[in-house]
Amino acid sequence: MFQRATRSSVRLVERYLPDAYVFVLIFTALAAIAALAIERTPPLALVRYWGTGFWELLGFSMQMLLVLVTGFILAKTPPVQRGLTWLASRCRSPRNAIVMVTLVAMAANWINWGFGLVIGALFAREVARHVRVDYRLLVASAYSGFILWHGGLSGSIPLTIATDGHFMQEAIGLIPTRETLFAPFNLLIIALLVIAIPLINRAMTPPEHDSVLFTPPEDVEPPARDAHASPAERLEHGGLLSVAIGGAGLVYLADHFIGGGGLNLNIVNYAFLMLGIVLHRTPARLLAALQEAIKGGAGIVIQFPFYAGIMAILVGSGLATTLSTWFASFATAETLPVLTFLSAGLINMFVPSGGGQWAVQAPVMIPAAQALGADLPRVAMAVAWGDAWTSMLQPFFALPLLAIAGLKIKDIMGYCLMLLLASGVIIGLVLLLA
Repeated sequence: MFQRATRSSVRLVERYLPDAYVFVLIFTALAAIAALAIERTPPLALVRYWGTGFWELLGFSMQMLLVLVTGFILAKTPPVQRGLTWLASRCRSPRNAIVMVTLVAMAANWINWGFGLVIGALFAREVARHVRVDYRLLVASAYSGFILWHGGLSGSIPLTIATDGHFMQEAIGLIPTRETLFAPFNLLIIALLVIAIPLINRAMTPPEHDSVLFTPPEDVEPPARDAHASPAERLEHGGLLSVAIGGAGLVYLADHFIGGGGLNLNIVNYAFLMLGIVLHRTPARLLAALQEAIKGGAGIVIQFPFYAGIMAILVGSGLATTLSTWFASFATAETLPVLTFLSAGLINMFVPSGGGQWAVQAPVMIPAAQALGADLPRVAMAVAWGDAWTSMLQPFFALPLLAIAGLKIKDIMGYCLMLLLASGVIIGLVLLLA
């Protein structure tokens, strides 16, 4: 019965889900129509919100493009290739491969979401070279680990409210991570998801005759060094510059972590790049990997500005606040966390940014929690989990993973829809009952 439900979900998505670029155009139109109908926003004001906000995610877009590029560069280094090959060779069967990819992706995303997206995609590619398993489900399993990110060490909302000077500090003070990330209810959610998601992915494994198998792309190799190379060519194929520059970068990283610095997206990208420079040994090898990596970045470059415009429409028109207020209006102290979770999941479809979503929802949900006497850390984590939950349906963060894997959003979304339903039940019940 589960296999039939999965096949139905996959067929539904393959038939009706458009390309991710068309998806963002549809969401732009839906956001505009909702703002016009619900908030009575004047059309000219709506266009101004959209146009002004269109470039607000340029910095983040560059970070995401570098997640793709630097992660791919590191993965193409000989030591990492050997490590991935060894780990992938431990997979003995299709179902075993699905479970291993899921667990590796979940562990990596719990540490850092950018790291998790890259590692999950690269490991899925390597496993597909060794095991005859449905590649679409394998990549969906890699992406399923992303659902843990906002309950993990790089979760932007729990880290924000634990940091001195955050914008809600006068209302709620500082909430330490022991009350959010390491609270019993949050650890229970993580434990249940770590058990359930690999089993669900395993259960969705299709028989081999229904599987879509992976065709490895051709590797781009640097040209061999000529015996009569010019001075410029000797620099390109020599290792001195790579060792010097990459080594200096690794010294900075060591100093950063010894000094108490943590992981963030810039540090992850910096580490990937510096390790890639050192492990490729020559500029020519690194540039060959870069040439292969950059091909998948088109979706990020063109789509992220549209998401910034959608966010600007929802915030500028007040639609996001209206939606949050509506969910809070019929809540009790006990039901507010789960209603906050559902509202955050809905808003995440249009505002796929943890920090941006907290800025929108916190001024509504925190006063509601205080008025009802609800648990503030639980309400804050409900926003975080809602943001992560519907990422299984929202392709915003899937784009770099899909670019590395060489798939389109419709290839994995049928499986992700099943995961969305199952994980929503688990998270909602824990927030309501635990």
